[in-house]
Amino acid sequence: MLSDIEKVLVSEDELREINARLGKQITEDFKDKKLLVLGILKGCVFFMTDLVRNINLPLSIDFMAVSSYGSGTESTGRVKIIKDIDIDLSGYDVLIVEDILDSGRTLKYVSDILKTRGAISIKIATLLDKPERRVAPITPDYVGCDVPDEFVVGYGLDYNQEYRNLPYIGQLKRSVYE
Repeated sequence: MLSDIEKVLVSEDELREINARLGKQITEDFKDKKLLVLGILKGCVFFMTDLVRNINLPLSIDFMAVSSYGSGTESTGRVKIIKDIDIDLSGYDVLIVEDILDSGRTLKYVSDILKTRGAISIKIATLLDKPERRVAPITPDYVGCDVPDEFVVGYGLDYNQEYRNLPYIGQLKRSVYE
């Protein structure tokens, strides 16, 4: 599995620093608000777990499973909700937590749906951002770091359901997925 990684893009230490930085900023921005942290499964799990540990506020959590990839490496453009939230958003300020913001189609779709459900506000935190790949008009409020336009895995991100358990973000060798 390690032989499939071209190079490490974000180390374990850098991930800790990102979570501490974002957690501190989110704590400041959401003080005195009723915060719901909404994770987009499955990729967000590691990031969201570490992020909420760095948010020094009362909060609730929920999850959605949404996909536009299937088993490929490119978004199909068709977004499908696999698991919806279980909570009424009325009165909540929602922080959507995503592993990577690429085309933006999925997060735009989710944001648009949530806006109709009574949330006071909706903000987006993404661990990784690929702004040059954006096709949907969406901008994250909190960004861990930008990554190059390469296929990345680890720390929750996968290729065909593999590599999620790597403790860092790595660039997958093209020979693995081409």
